[in-house]
Amino acid sequence: MNILVFGGVGQLGQCIQKVAEQKNISGLIYLDEKEGNILNLDLLKALFQKYTPSYVINCAAYTAVDKAEDEVEIARKVNKDGAANLAVLSAEFDATLIHISTDFVFEGNQTGLLTEEDIANPVGIYGLTKLEGEIAIQEATQKYFTLRTSWLYSEFANNFVKTMIRLGKERSELGVIVDQVGSPTYAVDLAEVIIHIIQNQSTAYGLYHYSNEGVTSWYDFAVAIFELAGLPTYVKPLKTSEYPTKASRPAYSVMDKSKIKAKLNVNIPHWRESLMKCIAVL
Repeated sequence: MNILVFGGVGQLGQCIQKVAEQKNISGLIYLDEKEGNILNLDLLKALFQKYTPSYVINCAAYTAVDKAEDEVEIARKVNKDGAANLAVLSAEFDATLIHISTDFVFEGNQTGLLTEEDIANPVGIYGLTKLEGEIAIQEATQKYFTLRTSWLYSEFANNFVKTMIRLGKERSELGVIVDQVGSPTYAVDLAEVIIHIIQNQSTAYGLYHYSNEGVTSWYDFAVAIFELAGLPTYVKPLKTSEYPTKASRPAYSVMDKSKIKAKLNVNIPHWRESLMKCIAVL
């Protein structure tokens, strides 16, 4: 069984590789941006013909939230057209597509857990193009799992946890946003879910929410990081209005995971438990 992993050398791709090696799963082909250019249809067709994959994992995405406001065309090409290309070829070759999406598809102006049935209304180009990618996949293939996730971090690549630890070693004080609330997600936990789907050959296709359990703000997340890393850095709470960015971000994006727990039978750790694991590795 061959499994193509697009965006295979990025953060989530490296986490998938870590989990697959731990579980002695073979057949995964990790493709970087050049080898697995999801905008190059000829290249993609050649890859599908060569490997005839049973599963296709799409970790490739345009994720520069603020830059996307200026680079609308390239963000849409990667997040919508690239996803559509993989979905069309997955359908043609009878492969199951596992696609990663985001909590940024939500406006973030409500309280209460966000379900898969709640209306998505992105407030920025990044979230909009990711939503367009979700829709393109639904229209192109029936054999897909779209996993919306949030606040992804790990021991690999660049992310909030690694940035905080680096800055915490350099500075005695940091300001962090206190009025944006969500659920951090350890990318290794998300990789476990992806491998779980493949190992169980699940056919419960569709859209799912996955993040670690629990709710926190970026401020409280940073406080926990410094505490667990043993750094004495003082964290100053900032309002979003005090730290303006080009792109708006959802103020609240806590997702309901009832569906993925019921249909895919996954256990979800609390964000603090997983943060402890990641910091132990770092």
